[in-house]
Amino acid sequence: MTGNDSPIIRVTAEDLAEVENAAVSTPPVAQVDATSGARSYGNINSSFAETAPARSEERPSLLLQGWFYLGAAGLVGAISGWGICERGFIDSEKSHSWGNVWLLPMVTMMMLIAFALAESLVERSLKKAVKRLLVVIPLGIVCGFVFDGAANIIYEVGLSVIVAAGVRTTRNPAWWITRAFAWAVFGVAAGLIYGFVGKSSKKAKYGVIGGAVGAFLGGLAFDPIALVVDQGAQSRAFGLGLLGVAAGAAMGFVESALKDRWIYVSGGPLAGKQFILYKASTTIGSDQGSDIYLFKDPNIAPLHATIELRGTQATLHAQAPIFISGVPTQNRVLLSGDIIQIGRYVFKYNERHR
Repeated sequence: MTGNDSPIIRVTAEDLAEVENAAVSTPPVAQVDATSGARSYGNINSSFAETAPARSEERPSLLLQGWFYLGAAGLVGAISGWGICERGFIDSEKSHSWGNVWLLPMVTMMMLIAFALAESLVERSLKKAVKRLLVVIPLGIVCGFVFDGAANIIYEVGLSVIVAAGVRTTRNPAWWITRAFAWAVFGVAAGLIYGFVGKSSKKAKYGVIGGAVGAFLGGLAFDPIALVVDQGAQSRAFGLGLLGVAAGAAMGFVESALKDRWIYVSGGPLAGKQFILYKASTTIGSDQGSDIYLFKDPNIAPLHATIELRGTQATLHAQAPIFISGVPTQNRVLLSGDIIQIGRYVFKYNERHR
């Protein structure tokens, strides 16, 4: 090397690859305007990276499965209703007290309150909890008594039929089946109001089916449990608790089994949760009132995107940065299997094969 010579700089293909990877590894983030202090989520036409950063799929939580948290909520609600009324309940066919009158309506209302709180807790939205409670408490009281009257009619008619056929004891399975049909009415009430609160006739239909099936099973087991326990208060606690957990779990199972379009959260704080698309327009964002509320991520706008259902198509409209299957997207008809990334959240869109 002479005094005028300069060292030779060699650039390898690996060096170029590292530079390219660094250029696309950072997702779009919220920027704060220095003058106004307002948060900006980027321009969806220009500020997207070419590809989405890789996100690993997280292990789903059992607590976010609908059948689990609705079943647990149904159990807590039913036992709470029993606990409130049991002190005023009289074990006699000739005498009644306020506990006898309020027992099943109270159980129905407390189950509905528990369902509303469970869904809001899973979605981490206090705003939704308040709105749901304002609906389910008055509806639960009114419908509880209305459906209690209907259940009593079904039960009395059923008893007259089986007694005429020669049934004389609660040890006969015909007696159990009669009670099961009567208790199914309370499952119908719970499912109907559950769907009404969700503002979806389809959700109400699934809720009615699941609630009726679960309550029927709870009613079917009530008399056998009473025969084993042989104590009024304990048998009512076991039987009504079973009614609650069976109705809630069945609602979750039926809703999941009959869904046709849904978003499954595979990454982020809600990993394992599925959002069934019932409404014509589903909102996604950091506002607690969003249908799909995404929290703990400053990169998510209050209204980040909407999913519109028209016929057999689901179309996503982005108001802030979104990647679908790794590609930045503004408007897109979703296909089953599409991977949607919004900030730290990863979703999978699914359709039932028709």
